[in-house]
Amino acid sequence: MRLKTTLLKEPKHKELVSCVGWTTADELYSCSDDHQVLKWNLLVNETVQVVKLPEDTYPTDLHCFPKTATGKKQVQAEIFVLTGSDGKFHLVSKTGRVEKSVEAHRGALLAGRWNYEGTALVTVGEDGQVKIWSKSGMLRSTLAQHGTPVYSVAWSPDSDKILYTSGKQLIIKPLQPSAKALQWKAHDGIILKVDWSLVSDLILSGAEDCKYKVWDSYGSLLYSSQPHDYPLTSVSWAANGELFAVGSFNTLRLCDKTGWSYALEKPNTGSILNIAWSADGTQVAGACGNGHVIFAHVIEQRWEWKKFKISLLKRRSMQVRNVTNDAVDMLEFRDRVIKASLNHGHLIVATSLQCYVYSTKNWNTPLIFDLKEGTVSLILQAERHFLLVDGGGIYIFSYEGRLISSPKFPGMRTDILNAQMVSLSNDSLAIRDKADEKVIFMFDTASGKLLGDGKPFAHKIEILETALNQSGPAQERKMAFLDKNHDLYITAVQRLGKEQKVFKIGTMVHTMAWNDATNILCGLHDNSFIVWYYPSTVYVDKDLLSKTIFEKDASEFGKTPQIVNFVGSQVTIRRTDGSLVYTNTSPYPAILHEYISASGWDDAVRLCRFVKIDKVQYINFIKSLPSRESRMAHMLLFGGNVQDSEAALLQANLIYQAIQLNIDLFYWDRALDLAVKHKTHVDTVFAFRQKYLNDFGRKETNKKFLQYAEGVEVNWENIQAKIEMEIAKERENANSTVRSSVSSLHK
Repeated sequence: MRLKTTLLKEPKHKELVSCVGWTTADELYSCSDDHQVLKWNLLVNETVQVVKLPEDTYPTDLHCFPKTATGKKQVQAEIFVLTGSDGKFHLVSKTGRVEKSVEAHRGALLAGRWNYEGTALVTVGEDGQVKIWSKSGMLRSTLAQHGTPVYSVAWSPDSDKILYTSGKQLIIKPLQPSAKALQWKAHDGIILKVDWSLVSDLILSGAEDCKYKVWDSYGSLLYSSQPHDYPLTSVSWAANGELFAVGSFNTLRLCDKTGWSYALEKPNTGSILNIAWSADGTQVAGACGNGHVIFAHVIEQRWEWKKFKISLLKRRSMQVRNVTNDAVDMLEFRDRVIKASLNHGHLIVATSLQCYVYSTKNWNTPLIFDLKEGTVSLILQAERHFLLVDGGGIYIFSYEGRLISSPKFPGMRTDILNAQMVSLSNDSLAIRDKADEKVIFMFDTASGKLLGDGKPFAHKIEILETALNQSGPAQERKMAFLDKNHDLYITAVQRLGKEQKVFKIGTMVHTMAWNDATNILCGLHDNSFIVWYYPSTVYVDKDLLSKTIFEKDASEFGKTPQIVNFVGSQVTIRRTDGSLVYTNTSPYPAILHEYISASGWDDAVRLCRFVKIDKVQYINFIKSLPSRESRMAHMLLFGGNVQDSEAALLQANLIYQAIQLNIDLFYWDRALDLAVKHKTHVDTVFAFRQKYLNDFGRKETNKKFLQYAEGVEVNWENIQAKIEMEIAKERENANSTVRSSVSSLHK
């Protein structure tokens, strides 16, 4: 993923541009020290002046009234607030008429922000005051007073707290007068910009110490960047909370919500003083110190599913690559792509006006239908249907394009829903409530109505993430969820009048995912990767659950990795540095699930016997070994004790056997070291190494083997004879030991 930036040859503004703001996905307003407010129409590439400010007014911030306010189209949605260096803020209509001007602060008014409901406005200034205003511009309260300027401010997602800067400190101040403020030192330099994500509830800050940082809403540091060359003058979250942008001198950076960087651009802009994302999250605008307004589109997003890799090459075109035969298809769209999802054999693409449904079997004839709103913020897929979320509601469609249902619940806000809060299966839909984060609403996808008695599922503490399993009938549908303590629970979706049973199956789990086709659950906890091959065991016998768990070390994935998906037997994991890594689970449990689902009990029993056959064969091999020392060494190896196994062979002077053990384990360096040290079977090691490289069509690159290659002649007949002699020698020694033991018994 990267940004494709656009700058005009000549700037439209004559002075520094201080702020920008989007009114629609294709319309932007910019303010400058040249006292102009310009409107940019990106569809026709037209720029017009809408306001000429007084000569003594220098704009400092601009924020458009939120369109999602109360879910209704209001006249207020057509205005924006403009703050100035004269301490005033102005309510300005889109046509350029100043509806109201209010003297708000002594000295410059540095920032003004509407809350997400559009019911209140917060302003901060050089005088160190934080003030709350009604939407009509009437003062409600002075929330805080400090001795230093407050440079930036942001609302919490629920609009009941204010985040603002004070020197090197960040302060979260609740609107309730009696509530205690949260304050912490966030940077080593003055903090210039902050933003608080509506969806992810994460805080972003940039400062004169040249770093940007990501925090949770409790002030805990989640990510700190390396120092940049210049102070960070702007930060901004995308509407979906998945991305953010950071601006500095001649620098624009695109980042993931966890902090790592997707792309770094070095445009000739001067300092980027303000960044604004379009509502659909596809483009960024920046206010530049040299009079330019920079536009940047997010491109080269990628989606993967089984053998298909899809890339967004341009705003209106995608490339589909089949990795098995390298076949390439190009998909062209009339409008720019806003959101896409690839899963369950279908690609869903939402543009600004239409939805395209492709089958992976046929990329030439998509099913197309029009969208009511062009701001699709979330797409989820199940085997039989998919879900779209936009500013108007939640919609479940079949892959034939038929609207199945449109679930609703009291107080529903679609602008804050993300993939952690919503989960879709063939028959059920689960949505965590933002107003009460302990509650999950469960819907029947066919009717859009609440399941059971209509009451939502309620947990004892806040829920972070929810996920429905993807296979099996509706009666066996299970929901897994993580709570604030990072405990992992599982519960049945359909209660059938009974009291809902909830079972804890894991602790300190920070990410989890169901398999796309079977009822297998995986997760990461501490430094372990865990797979629950049959989590529903808890409904039969809790004590059996531990027998169904596979666990392995996950330190290679780094600190706090995230599971991206679990398809087939492959789990895709995103490390904290942004790189994707893959790990595999055993394919046999999934095959066993399929046999049981089809009532193939004989096949299931045969599979269980087959899975253990390699261990049985290895035990038979151990029994066939001629000497007691060899058998003991291989029993240690069977238990996973490689070093002890090798030591036992060396102690018994079975040098060849120790070398062969390392060859069998592909420990080539160790095998060569033993051969050189004991001056035996060097050619044997080279012979097996050459065979290994030839089998995989590779050339030798190991420096140690290249060093000893001269003077080593590989002759398989001689090597085979030497190996047979070693085995015969071991057998003779073993027989000799037995004869000695028998003789001593007779005496």
